[in-house]
Amino acid sequence: MPFAQITGWGMYVPPKVVTNDDLVASGLDTSDEWITSRTGIKQRHLIAQGEATSDLALRSARQALKIANTNPRDLDLIIVATCSPDHFLPSTASIVQDKLGATRAGAMDLNAACAGFVYGLILATGQIEARRCKRVLVVGADALSIYVNWNDRSTCVLFGDGAGAVVLETSDEPGVLATSMGSDGSGAKLLQVEAGGSRLPYSREGPGSNDHYLTMDGAQVFRFATQIMGKDAEKVIEGSNLESEDVDLFIPHQANQRIIDTAAKRLKLDPEKVFTNLDAYGNTSAASIPIAICEALEQERIKPGNHVVLTSFGAGLAWASAVIRWGQAQPASRSAVGRLTRGIEYRLSRLGSRLRRLSRKLPGSR
Repeated sequence: MPFAQITGWGMYVPPKVVTNDDLVASGLDTSDEWITSRTGIKQRHLIAQGEATSDLALRSARQALKIANTNPRDLDLIIVATCSPDHFLPSTASIVQDKLGATRAGAMDLNAACAGFVYGLILATGQIEARRCKRVLVVGADALSIYVNWNDRSTCVLFGDGAGAVVLETSDEPGVLATSMGSDGSGAKLLQVEAGGSRLPYSREGPGSNDHYLTMDGAQVFRFATQIMGKDAEKVIEGSNLESEDVDLFIPHQANQRIIDTAAKRLKLDPEKVFTNLDAYGNTSAASIPIAICEALEQERIKPGNHVVLTSFGAGLAWASAVIRWGQAQPASRSAVGRLTRGIEYRLSRLGSRLRRLSRKLPGSR
């Protein structure tokens, strides 16, 4: 079975920045101290009038393809994870596919809200491991500012707009090692945009109410997130035959600093192994983790051979996690000797991890 390896990455956020102080100046009943102490957010990027989710997705996708040295015509599949599509139909992915010139690729949208990118990564990995695709573009792109009630301080301070993308290619070198995804639909109403679908369509005269705004039961979502993030991360770490000490970088969904801290504490991770950029972008939904991946690479906090753990949660209530052994950004067709060497190193490292786990279970071990 081939492995799925990330070979390219890219991100884009719109240039418009709205700080906490800007929100206060607009008349919102809040303060920078109130927002920062409860969320960790200092500012967020927002789309301009006339800009749409596909525009964000397209810019991040072009960066990822450039780094992967991949022609769009060589893509087999494009997955755009979003809950703020350009239109209810056609799919945003089809718009991106056309503008990229990816004439051979299938294209589909995926809606798992803030967990969407990791869901997309898992589906792309499955297609590659099953040998149905060789190259897949996965984009997380959202513009939740279109759903936000800017008079509701409990939600409007949280969200920002942006996009991030990765190219996954078939590889002999280990890449995506273990994954997990789940959902608890009993909590669907805790975070939702009620109107606009078949259950509560918009009227021809317009929504006429607040039903088209994003609403959230913050306390319940916080409680759910603090439980599921660390628990699901533990699951994929164990599924990779690793332990927390083998994790080189933990990249959680950037929703709330206290949620991130709780998950890191459960995993017993030192702060330098936890990546956060929440202060600069807010919660960018499906774009959150791929943007964080790009910035972690730019800051050289991810190196070849590192074990990177991704974990996310969102409306649904949905969650998803993955462990990635970061490669050299080389697909199977490049550097055969290097692939063989790294493959041997990887298998030796996994054997060492298994032996350490076994030794801890022996009588007299701590």
